[in-house]
Amino acid sequence: MKRSLLALAAFVGAVLGMTSAQASIIHFQTRLSGAAEVPAVATPATGFSLIDYDDVLRTLFVHVEFSGLIGGAAAAAHIHCCTAPGNNVGVAVGFPGFPAATSGVYDHLFDLTDPAVYTAAFRTNFGGGTAAGSEAALIAGLAAPSHRAYVNIHNATFGGGEIRGLVEVPEPHGLLLAAAALAALGFATRRRA
Repeated sequence: MKRSLLALAAFVGAVLGMTSAQASIIHFQTRLSGAAEVPAVATPATGFSLIDYDDVLRTLFVHVEFSGLIGGAAAAAHIHCCTAPGNNVGVAVGFPGFPAATSGVYDHLFDLTDPAVYTAAFRTNFGGGTAAGSEAALIAGLAAPSHRAYVNIHNATFGGGEIRGLVEVPEPHGLLLAAAALAALGFATRRRA
């Protein structure tokens, strides 16, 4: 029985290793609120964003949904990077064509090899003046466990932003599935004994 358990564990490890080696999409997410702004904003507005980075195509797909802005229609929205939580930092990537509304949905695919995707200040201060350096800095900021990037939405009343969310990496589903499978196997093994 111990041999079959070891064989199954090796198989699961190999499958997980293959999955992560072939993976080309990294998922990020945020929950937007006024409380996350610096300084905090008293607003009922909320939102979320999903950000997918394709490390093979070198693209960033951004999806944002927001509602209830009280400071007027959105004037701009961005990814800001790279600073510790509780601080403000300049714009890394602006969201062109963001809806000028108090509620809405936004989708955009960015080609991260294009230097025009990044603000000049971000390219200079974080990216070494190049698109490749900017991409590396942006992805490092997005993926940092210490939340070094954030998304926010600005409007006329709240020029610094009405709602903001720290970018996070969601829990990997594959590892959860593997853990559940191993737990079920352990339970079945114990039950037989």
